[in-house]
Formats: sequence, structure tokens, C-alpha cells
Amino acid sequence: MLILDGKTTAASLRATLKKEINSLLPDAERAPNLAVLLVGDDPASQVYVRNKERACAEVGIETITYRLPAHAKQMDVTHLISQLNVDDGVDGILLQLPLPAPIKAQPCLEAINPHKDVDGLHPENQGNLSLGLPGLRPCTPAGVIALLRHYKLSVDGKKAVVVGRSNLVGRPLALMLGSRDNNATVTMCHSGTRNLAEECRQADFLFTAVGEPRFITADMVREGAVVVDIGITRQENGLCGDVDFEAVSRKASALTPVPGGIGPMTISQLLANTVKAWKRRNGLL
Repeated sequence: MLILDGKTTAASLRATLKKEINSLLPDAERAPNLAVLLVGDDPASQVYVRNKERACAEVGIETITYRLPAHAKQMDVTHLISQLNVDDGVDGILLQLPLPAPIKAQPCLEAINPHKDVDGLHPENQGNLSLGLPGLRPCTPAGVIALLRHYKLSVDGKKAVVVGRSNLVGRPLALMLGSRDNNATVTMCHSGTRNLAEECRQADFLFTAVGEPRFITADMVREGAVVVDIGITRQENGLCGDVDFEAVSRKASALTPVPGGIGPMTISQLLANTVKAWKRRNGLL
């Protein structure tokens, strides 16, 4: 069985981005710049932000992190976003989720300039994806596609099943898999799907993003299928994915680990989106 190593693949992608930035800097006024917004003091969010800052520094992307207290109001967040939207020194804006209550994420995401929306979550970018138009793509689904391409695992003409329909992962992933670039036949499953196990067993490529530990068992996987585990849950003994890794590994032809699979790929696509936004702003795209 092939282990789809997201750490190694992401490192390769970061090296490529670093070379690209260095090659373009003579024609650009400055290096790419990413503004990171962190609201509150959630420990996991702080870890994620540090990881993203380190990855940016590695490839040559400058970061400025703006920290707002947990008691910040909705208007405080949207006001800061509006300032960053008109700042010519900022190429990308990343709003670290989740936000503390009662701040609502969607109005904040909609306030971000679509051309600076490096998470690819603005309705304009989501609409471009659904219409097959160019735009910034959501990082996790884009990371999934990049990992499959790195290992030359083509979904062209294959049956793909996506378990999960979130706007962050499931829906955009289904659209990307079914696009003309990838050409899969896609079924999107969710909590209302009848005979979920049977739907999963039909998949040549099975993608799961539900956030329930070991939700996908071996009896739900077709012999020789490629299984991509996108879900992640923090437990007392560490991180756990949606897939029963040990049991499924005996049936799958390829499988992503958790951790070390899609997580690193998500960050690599955040960097790629930031570079893309930078290139567009500097007339290099």
C-alpha cells in the first residue's frame, strides 16, 4: 500500500514556491505579504498561526499578524479587514477560524477583498469555482488535488465519493474533482445519505471530511481504492482521522496518514494562493 506523504509533498511545493518568488523579485517592488488575523486566545488557533508564519518565512512571504482580544466585536474585525483591503502592501488576508462567539465568521469572510482572499472562501471565489472560472481556491481541497497529482493518481473517469458537504472542504472538493481539469464522476454524501457504506464501497477514490474518529471502517472501502482522510480530531492520545487507518490500510491501494497527510498540504496551498495574489497585484500573472 502507498502512503500519501503530505509532509514530503508539501516540502517540495514550498521549495518550488521559494524559487518562484526569488526569480520574480527583481521585477516586483517587494516580497509577497500576508496579513493574518487572530481573534481571541484559542490555543489550537495560535499553534496553527505559528505554523503558517514559519511556512511563509521559509518561502520568502512576509507576514504581519494582527491579534484582537476574545471580547472584540464583529465591527472590530470587519473594520480591520476593510483597512487591510485598501492597503497596497498587503497581498493576502487570512482570517484564522474559528472565531470566538458571538462573532459570526461568514460576514467577516464576505468583507475580505476577493482578490486578497487566500483561503478561497469569499462567495465570489466560491462562485468562480462553481462556474469553472479562474480564482483563488479553498486551500484544503486544493491541497488534496495537489497531493493526488504529485503521486500521479488521476481521477479522470473514476468514481469519486466525498463524505461531508461543508463549504470549507466537502462542497468545493466535489466541484474540483468534477471539473474539466479532473473529470471524475462525483457523489457527495452527508448525514442524510441512505446506505452510506454501500455508496463508499463504490468509490475508486474515497474522500472523507466529517471530523468523526475512525468513522470510515474497512467494510466501507472497496478493495484497491484510494482513500484520502481529511478529517482530524484531537484526542487525549493525539490526533485522529476519520479513517480506521490500520484496518483500511489492508484494503486500500493508497491512503493518507493523520497527521502528516492533508494538513501540510493545506498550508502549502495557502502559500500558493498568497503568491498567486501577489503576482496578480504586481502584473506578473
